Amino acid sequence: MHTQSQQGFTLVEMIMVIVITGIIGGMVAVFLKAPVQQYMDVARRADMTDIADTALRRIGRDLRLALPNSVQVHTSGSGASTIYYLDFLSTSGGGRYRSDWGGTNNILDFTIADSSFEVLGTPPTCAANDQVVVYNLGIAPADAYVTGNNNRTLCSSVASPIVNITAKQFPLESPNARFQIVHEQVRYICDPVGQTLKRYSFAGNAIVVPSATVPGVSGALLAANVSACSFTYDPIVVAQRSGLVSMNLGITESGETVTLYSATHVSNVP
Repeated sequence: MHTQSQQGFTLVEMIMVIVITGIIGGMVAVFLKAPVQQYMDVARRADMTDIADTALRRIGRDLRLALPNSVQVHTSGSGASTIYYLDFLSTSGGGRYRSDWGGTNNILDFTIADSSFEVLGTPPTCAANDQVVVYNLGIAPADAYVTGNNNRTLCSSVASPIVNITAKQFPLESPNARFQIVHEQVRYICDPVGQTLKRYSFAGNAIVVPSATVPGVSGALLAANVSACSFTYDPIVVAQRSGLVSMNLGITESGETVTLYSATHVSNVP
């Protein structure tokens, strides 16, 4: 009769296996740490770039709808704590008004407090509290920020082809018989102290003169972790017919900063 002996691991062998496994695991972790950290860094930079790019693109899209000569930039504070305010009046449409007799013979009369006029072509879509603006120059008496200058609230929706407005005399005629519909005032506030970039809006009949005063409404957050920003505006880059808004936005996370620059042309032909 044969007996079969059984053999297993001794305690020393098990400890040696654990030690060797730990050494191998540590070596693997050392080699993997750098690629993993690099991947996380790249992903974080991509996220910061995407946030900044999306915010600047949104501002650029809004600016393309700006009423001519309505863009203004203001600041408060100084140095790295400077807060930037970008204001403009956003249009929802426009067209040409009848300036001579014909059609319905309902011209826009600049010698009286006219209350309606005929639109040449298809009237633009209007909403409640929108304003009709004619020949905005950004200075008195043709400053759409000043109530009663060259802006009139729509009394009712457009009844094709007639536009009804509050009865008041417009100060200046448009050389091309053009008008615009202002839907809202837009204000972007970039605050590196609070580390935010926010968008505020006011209805067309609640326009306020641009200033460094935070409006009494809640703003929509476009970007957080803002470490630096600036807005600049040159109103006469192309023979006084086009302005240029330049924007810088820096986003900082985990000690790294991504800074993007963007520039948008705005038409200043009223």
